[in-house]
Order: sequence, then structure tokens, then C-alpha cells
Amino acid sequence: MEIGKLPNDVLEKIVFDNIKNKREEVLVRSAVGEDNAIMDFGKDVCVLSTDPITGTAKDIGYLAIHISCNDVASSGAEPIGVLMTIMAPPSTTEDDINNIMKEAGIAASELNVEIMGGHTEITDAVNRTVISTTVVGKLPKGELIDPTITEIGDKVLMTKWTGIEGTSIIAKEIKDSLSGKITKELLDEAIGLGEKISVVKEGIICGNIGVKYMHDITEGGVLGAVWEAGKVIEKGIKIYEPSIPMKASTKAISKILDINPYRLISSGSMLIVAENEKTDIIEKRLGEEGIKVTVIGEIIDDNGIYIEKGEGLEEIEPPSSDELYTALSINTK
Repeated sequence: MEIGKLPNDVLEKIVFDNIKNKREEVLVRSAVGEDNAIMDFGKDVCVLSTDPITGTAKDIGYLAIHISCNDVASSGAEPIGVLMTIMAPPSTTEDDINNIMKEAGIAASELNVEIMGGHTEITDAVNRTVISTTVVGKLPKGELIDPTITEIGDKVLMTKWTGIEGTSIIAKEIKDSLSGKITKELLDEAIGLGEKISVVKEGIICGNIGVKYMHDITEGGVLGAVWEAGKVIEKGIKIYEPSIPMKASTKAISKILDINPYRLISSGSMLIVAENEKTDIIEKRLGEEGIKVTVIGEIIDDNGIYIEKGEGLEEIEPPSSDELYTALSINTK
């Protein structure tokens, strides 16, 4: 099988279809395009998400906290606590574990979440460290986002730029290989994008404004996220390639490595669906926090999911193995 998340059709066939038992307390459960599970806790709901770090060995403690908190924020919820599982190979030193926990502690402080517990184990079942985090958040039940209320003409927005996490990981992992092929300024910009991977602030702000859907743009990039969004809201989507914001460093690295930046893991960017009347409010509120947001498309009267390029309209295919793995595999042979 390909490296990366299971393809969505396989996920539905052999994972979701085998989840038979259902509880009435579970309000949102496993589905393509859903970042979280949500449980009924009376006047509040409990929002939960879990994710591993597998695509890099750099800054994994920092990334592990941020990626799962990003998922919880896509429901508009405030992340509260993290459970953290570390599986490390026998070659791991105490300093390695100490560095991971220092990184995790910095990220937790930035987001005001507590590392509540977890599990740390040295095992020969892995050949490099794997971290999985589960984040718990809370949200008043009346503020639950309902993607089924999207309407034709609603706008599709994204925060920051495409390929944020992937660009940073590639630049850190193969820095020596890239040196001399792009300018030092662009390489530094790419590495620095790792500081932009949180979407917690925009998730909470947009949840308070009252948007119709949010999705943390991770593996599969912006095109994968748009495809998954279409499945959740059960309506057509059209986005415009020239409108998708991209950093110069992402463009340069993608060209050098011959990868598609729109299929590159993009933690740090949130996909948002909101009614047209709220786009100005979203831009103003996020702008006040220094967060760039761009309208990149709209909900259409068609069941298809499309991207409009200079040469015309093209159907967006389901996400497959992320371009990050292609980039790293080519440059580690």
C-alpha cells in the first residue's frame, strides 16, 4: 500500500464499515472530512481528535501537540488537554525523550493546553520515533457547527497559505540538498513556516462568528481538503487555482522537486465555508489577529468538486499519498 493515510474509499470499506456499535451520546463520529468526534456532555459537548506524527523526525514534540489541537479547533472548540503516546526505537537516548517533551511543553504553553498523561515506550516495533496525540476540547452545545446548512453561493475560504507544514518539513529534512538551488532567504522562509502551523486561533474566532464548516488542511493538501469538504456538506464546490495563496518558498521548492503544492500537507491552514455576508467579518476579525484569509471558491449547484485553472474546469480527484512522501523518498535514496 502507498505511504500515508489510507485512501478514503479503503478507509470507508475496511475501517468505517467495521464500526458497528453506536452510542446515542456520540453526536459526530468517524466520517471522511470530519476532523473530530463529538460527544454529548449535557450543556457542553466534548470534542476529541487523535493524530500521529510520521512524516518527519524534526520538531516532532512541537508538531504533535499542534496538529491534534488544530483538528479540535476546526469544530470551533477550545483545546483543553492532551494525551501523548511516544513509541521510540532502542537507539533512543534520554536526551532524545527530554528534547521531545521540551518541544511539546513549548507548544502546550503556546496553546494553553495541559499534557494530561499518555504513554512512553522504547520498542523495536518502530525504526524511528512515532508520536500520537489525543486532544480533548469543549464547546457549548448551542455553538455546534452544522455543515448540512451550507447553501449554494456560500464562500470557501482558507487561512494563510497552501503547503505550510510540508514546505517546512521538506526544508528542514533536506536542507543541504536544497542549498544552492534556492536562495538562502527562501530557504529560511520555508523553515520558518513551521512556526505557522497552528489554526487554533482562527478556529475559535470563526466558531464564534458562526461559520458553516471548517476543516484543518492536512495530508492531501488544499485539494484533498476541498474534496473531503464536498463529501461532508454533500454539495458541489468550485475553487479557483489563481486565488489559492502560496508562499514563494513553497512555489520554488515544489518546482525543484516536481511536486504539486496543492497536494502538499498544509497544517496551519484552515478551510472555511461561510455565507457571503460573513466573509468581510471573518477577514476583519482574523486580520486583527494578523491571520491572512482568502476567498478561494464557492458552493455550487452541482454535485461535482472542481478547480478552475487557466485552461478551464478540472474535476478534483480524491486525495492519495501526500506529496511530502514523494519529496522525501526521492531525496533520501
